[in-house]
Amino acid sequence: MHPLLAERQRLLAYITVWELLAVLLAGLLALTGNFSWTEALALALPLSFFYGFACLGAFWVCQSAPLGKTLLARLAGAQAAAALLSACLLLLAARAWGGLLDWTGLFSEKLTARAAAAGPLLLGMGIVLYLLVAALHYLLAAFEESRRAEAQALEFQILSRDAELRALRAQIHPHFLFNSLNSISALTGTNPEGARRMCVLLADFLRTSLTLGAKDRIPLSEEVGLAEGLLAIERVRFGPRLACVRQVDEDALPCLVPPLLLQPLVENAVTHGLAQLIDGGTVTIEARRRGGRLELAVENPRDPEAPRRKGTGLGLDNVRRRLAALYGNEGGLDVRDDGKIFRVEVSLPARLTAAP
Repeated sequence: MHPLLAERQRLLAYITVWELLAVLLAGLLALTGNFSWTEALALALPLSFFYGFACLGAFWVCQSAPLGKTLLARLAGAQAAAALLSACLLLLAARAWGGLLDWTGLFSEKLTARAAAAGPLLLGMGIVLYLLVAALHYLLAAFEESRRAEAQALEFQILSRDAELRALRAQIHPHFLFNSLNSISALTGTNPEGARRMCVLLADFLRTSLTLGAKDRIPLSEEVGLAEGLLAIERVRFGPRLACVRQVDEDALPCLVPPLLLQPLVENAVTHGLAQLIDGGTVTIEARRRGGRLELAVENPRDPEAPRRKGTGLGLDNVRRRLAALYGNEGGLDVRDDGKIFRVEVSLPARLTAAP
């Protein structure tokens, strides 16, 4: 569709500019001394309105000879021919309109002969105005192309982000599942009842996490429930060595968060923290809402002398990348480690409805 007709605001601006050009043309006609201001305006206003719409045809000339894709000689020839034809059309329209005004008898002196005498001025103005309109169409074409490229780049960015999020989310379950299966295998010989109980808990956890994990956002209450379900599975293996404390403000529970956000943090607290302590310890899950921010934290004790285990930090990096993809600079993850206490803090916008 024609770019100037596609949007109402553009069309109104185009008409307004042409009416201003009509006043300019009337002034030039009056300066010739052959027209009074009234006669010049009576001739120039309708002519400018007509010529403005006639020049809309420059769009198709520009389409047939686009910048950057057409030889300069061919482009210049096409636009010069179109400008000359359009200017001749303006001359014919001036004579026809002058004859109509003479027929009405509004003016004592005939306008037809004087309009013909002003032919060189009208011809020159017609060529210049057409070329200006052609330049405008080239600018609009460049703007539309830039906007399409920007929209395409944004679409690719969104698709890339979604692909990254799917990949990051897909990494969560296998890692936890492998650890759980290894734990079940270890329990089958020493604690068959515990192994069966762990299988049941694992099945329930996976069923729930797969359902919630398919969503873009879930309430924090459900996410905390998932984290507690994970700890219940681990408690079968660790027994009284593993304790859990929940410090969650009620006003934070309805806030929406990415599903499986806490799972890597809790799993990291158990695997790389409590598992290295003979007496075990307590995993603390915190959540509070401060103004427009939601602050989450998972804290656990650790053995400062224990060697760093393989895989440490992968789960945290996964969470950090998910937050960056979903929230940009509005989301963040901070790790605090004083040797005895390991604490991961997550900050993100507190939203009760999904962002558009």
